[in-house]
Amino acid sequence: MADLRKLVVGAVVYRDERVLILRRSSGDDFLPGIEELPSGGVDDGEDLRSALARELAEEIGWSGPLVRDRDFVAAFDYVSGSGRKARQFTLALPGNASPIVLSDEHDSYRWITPDELPDSDLTDETAEAVHDWAASRR
Repeated sequence: MADLRKLVVGAVVYRDERVLILRRSSGDDFLPGIEELPSGGVDDGEDLRSALARELAEEIGWSGPLVRDRDFVAAFDYVSGSGRKARQFTLALPGNASPIVLSDEHDSYRWITPDELPDSDLTDETAEAVHDWAASRR
């Protein structure tokens, strides 16, 4: 994507072959009510790993180390809510024992299998990232 203006990092957080998806709050300015993976923007001077740790802590109350699957990364480009061209890097990591504690940005969550993706409100790009993750586990 020419003129890339923003980097985003996301995570396929999984437990027992089920993936965590979050529903954006209905009052949110960007894609209210849509389902998504935990994700967010990379701040200036921040590397992807640090940004992912921060976003997971902010969005789902993640605590503890990040032990990501080294053989999986997905990337896609899109236009953000502010109109900036963005590239999202999605990594995968097993969920830990921490309870899910949502930020105000999301109002619910659920764990789904890749077979349940057609019944979700994930964007096509995000659903494809989850399919790619599932395929990498076979």
